[in-house]
Amino acid sequence: MGNTVAYGATGGSLFVAGMAGERLGGRNSGATIVVEGCGDHGCEYMTGGTVLVLGPVGNNFAAGMSGGRAIVFDPTDAFPLHVNPSMAAARRADPVDMIEVEQILKSHLEATGSPRAVDLLRDLKADEFWVVSAAGH
Repeated sequence: MGNTVAYGATGGSLFVAGMAGERLGGRNSGATIVVEGCGDHGCEYMTGGTVLVLGPVGNNFAAGMSGGRAIVFDPTDAFPLHVNPSMAAARRADPVDMIEVEQILKSHLEATGSPRAVDLLRDLKADEFWVVSAAGH
């Protein structure tokens, strides 16, 4: 899908069985968003909500993030190189995070029929997901 999707979202859910362009979920303050990859500047200035990215992300991810959280599938350890560290911090998911990931993935599968969601639900591993939140949160 295109650029600036869900920019300024305040609530609701968006499930996309495909990749987003640049600036996905910028200024998101309350929506749940699931995509299977995104371009540069994802989750820029995000203040709330949850974004689950099931694939690669571009550069400058989470620049200016002050709230909410993003969860990114990345089994290769490449993801931290894409995070803007000025206000955001990334850590590997823990078992509690994975409860939320599983719930969101099931909703994504129900809404889209995504083969990606099917594959991930077969064998969810916390060490393949990163959680990004505002630094200090």
